[in-house]
Amino acid sequence: MMKDAFSTFHPIVNFTYFAAVLLFSMFFMHPVFLGISLLCSFCYSVVLKGKKAVRFNLLYLLPLLLFMAVLNPAFNHAGVTILFYLKNGNPITMESILYGLATACMFVAIICWFSCYNVVMTSDKFIYLFGKIIPGLSLILSMVLRFVPRYKAQIKVISNAQKCIGRDVSNGNILERAKNGITILSIMTTWALENAIETADSMKSRGYGLPGRTSFSIFRLDNRDKAVFVSMLGLIAIVLAGAAVGQNSMRFFPSLKLPSLTALSMGVYLAYLALCLIPVIIDTVEENKWKHM
Repeated sequence: MMKDAFSTFHPIVNFTYFAAVLLFSMFFMHPVFLGISLLCSFCYSVVLKGKKAVRFNLLYLLPLLLFMAVLNPAFNHAGVTILFYLKNGNPITMESILYGLATACMFVAIICWFSCYNVVMTSDKFIYLFGKIIPGLSLILSMVLRFVPRYKAQIKVISNAQKCIGRDVSNGNILERAKNGITILSIMTTWALENAIETADSMKSRGYGLPGRTSFSIFRLDNRDKAVFVSMLGLIAIVLAGAAVGQNSMRFFPSLKLPSLTALSMGVYLAYLALCLIPVIIDTVEENKWKHM
C-alpha cells in the first residue's frame, strides 16, 4: 500500500479537517451523522493502518460500543416509551436505549478519528501551526498527543529487555509477575520523565519560544492544498447551515423527534459524507494515478 496521500497536504488542511470532523462528531447526535462519522473513521483508519486497525476496531472499539450502549439504559430511565421493568422497579425505555447507542457511536467515532489524527498530524505539523502563537502550550500538546504511540513502542523495548533476563510479566507465579510488571512500569516512568526533561532542555537551548526566532519549515501551501482547503470549507459551510436550521440533531427525551427528510437534509447529509471521505477519496485517486503511471 502506498503512503497516505492526505498526510502530504499542508498542516492547515490536515488540522482543519480533523477539527471539523471531531467537533461535528461530538455535537451532532443525528443518527445519520453518527453513522457517517463512525463508518468514515473506520474506513480511514483501515487506509492508514491496514489490518492493525481492523483488529483494534473489532477487538476493542466494538466491545466498547456494545458495553456503553447497554450501560446507559441501566442508569438512565428517562423517556416515555417504557419497554419493561427491572427487578428493582426501574423502567427501561426505548429513548434511553437509543440515546445510549448514539452516545456509544459518538465516543467510538471520536476515538477512531483521534487514532487517525495521531498518524497524520505529527508533532512538527502541530508546532508549525501553533509554535508562534502559543509556543509553550503547543510543545506540551505535541508531546501529549504523541504520548500513546511512542510510549507503546518504548514499553515493548523495556518488556523485551526484561524478558531476556527472565523478569517479564509472563515469568514466575502471580506475585512475581506483579512484581515484574511494577518494575517495568517504574522503568517506563523514569524514562518518560527523563525524556520530557531532555526535550524541554533541547528546545530551550535552541531558543524555542523566544521573540523573533525563525525556524525552517518544509511546508508550503500550493495550489493542490488551496483547492482541497476551499472545497473543505464549502462542505463545512453546508453542514453548519444544516445545523442552523435544525437538520443535524434529534431529540431523544422525553420522546423521540427526528427532523423530517427533505431535499435540504439530504444535501447536508451528502455534504457531511463528502467531508468525512475527503482523505479516502484523495488516497484512492492518488493510488489509481500511481498504478496507471
